[in-house]
Order: sequence, then structure tokens, then C-alpha cells
Amino acid sequence: MRQLPSLNMLRVFEEVARHRSFSQAALGLNVTQGAVSRQIKQLEDYLGVALFIRTPRGLELTESGAALSPHLGQAFDHIERALQSVCVPNLRQRLRILAPPTWATRWLSAHLREFCLRYPDISLSVTQQNSHDSLAEIDCQIRFGLTAASHCASQLLVMERHIAVASPELFSAGQPPNLRQFPLLHILHDGKRLKVWENWLAATGREGIDADQGLEFSTLDQVIHTALAGGGLAVIDRQMIERELANGSLLPITPVEVIGPYGYWLDVAGDKQGLSKVRLFTQWLNRVSNP
Repeated sequence: MRQLPSLNMLRVFEEVARHRSFSQAALGLNVTQGAVSRQIKQLEDYLGVALFIRTPRGLELTESGAALSPHLGQAFDHIERALQSVCVPNLRQRLRILAPPTWATRWLSAHLREFCLRYPDISLSVTQQNSHDSLAEIDCQIRFGLTAASHCASQLLVMERHIAVASPELFSAGQPPNLRQFPLLHILHDGKRLKVWENWLAATGREGIDADQGLEFSTLDQVIHTALAGGGLAVIDRQMIERELANGSLLPITPVEVIGPYGYWLDVAGDKQGLSKVRLFTQWLNRVSNP
């Protein structure tokens, strides 16, 4: 008979090891932080070694934890593939996702090939809210916001990481553009401007800049395309413009990066949480959002 600790303890350890955070692991597993802490303590007692230590930089794996983590990850991958091979006939269904248009276009589409290869029998339908007569048709929602939703299982996927960028044509002799010389580009959310410029200016200590001036747009994609055309300066989540930063079509004005306060959340209604297609999408999304 195999001498193994509870599978749940090992699953909790894998999640904490990936996130380096008890709180993030608790969100991913949809349990309390206290429950995560207890599972890790029980596993450490079982093994007789410490798996994590707290440092000024945050939670870190011990030598024993670092040795265990990759083997355990591979083991869970094998188990997942084995279960998938048995469950495939039950996965021939459509997964309906409600998502912000720019996130779907710029982030999800860049990763979909991996999902489709991994789960070929799950068909995705990615839509905006106004294309559905009833939200009951939606299996899960990606939501841009500040806090978790109270009416469903809600977990933070990733926080925004804002940087100020401009087209290369607005740089002069390698020097970044003057913030007073070009329009500031603003994004509207629920009819109001997001205070990304105010937050960035405060973080950089820039004073005397009128954050209210400039142009405003209803979607982030419009802001990005205007910045690409040299129509102004923009503060944008760098995760949405990875391609433009890589090919140099947008350049950072400074290296300053402002985290949050907005992020992308995964919301799943209670009656959808038990669906295999939702569970597999959630696990995949957590993995690719926090590599």
C-alpha cells in the first residue's frame, strides 16, 4: 500500500509553491487562508521538514520545498492527463465566457492555442454581455475591477501593471516626449475615467501636469491604437501591450511601473462551479496567468 499524505495537502502545497502566497493560493482553491495554512502545517509535520520560510521579500521555498515542488507539479500533470483521457467523452460541450473585449483580444487570444491543444473537446464561446439575452447562459466571467464579487466564487487572476508609453515618433534624439506637449489618452470604465494618469504621476513625482487634459475613449484598444498612431501619450497595463513593447512600436516614457489598483477577476456562479469544463478552464487560467 502506498505511503502518501492526503492528496488535498499536496494540492495545497503545489498552489502555494506556484504563487509564493498563502492568500493567493486560498483564492485559487476557493478556501480560506487559514485552511491553506493548516494544510501546509500538516504536510510539514508529516514530512518532518519546513517547506516555506518568510523573508523580507515574501514567502520562499526551503531547500526541501524547492526539491519537492517540480516533482509534485509533474505528478499532478500526469494525473490530470490520465483523468482527461477517461473523461473526454463528457467534455464535448461549449464553454461560454463573458470577458472584457480588450482582454479577450490581446491576452486570451494569445494563449488560446495552448488551451485548444490541451482540451480539444471543449468549444469556447467568448462574448460581451450585450450579446446574450440571459446571463444564465454564461459559465464564467472575466471581470475588470477592484474587488472580489460577493455573489459568487471570485478570485483575482492578475493585477494591472501600468506604464506610460508613446510612439517612437514622439521621442526626440532618444529623449522621451514632454508630458505637457502631447495629449494624454484616457480610458473610460462605467462611464468614468480611470485614474491611471493620476496614479502614475503620483508614483513618478511629476508635478504641474494637468491630468484632466487630453482625449478619452470607451475601450482600451482605442487608446492603444491612438498611441500607436502618435496621437498622444498613454498609461497602459503592460500585459496588454507585450507585443508592441517587444517590437518597439510603443516605448516606455520611463521605467516606472504602477501595480493596480485594478485587476482581472474570474467569477463563477455557484451552480457552475461543479462543471468539469469550468473547473478545467479555471485551472488552466490560473496556470497561464501566474507562470
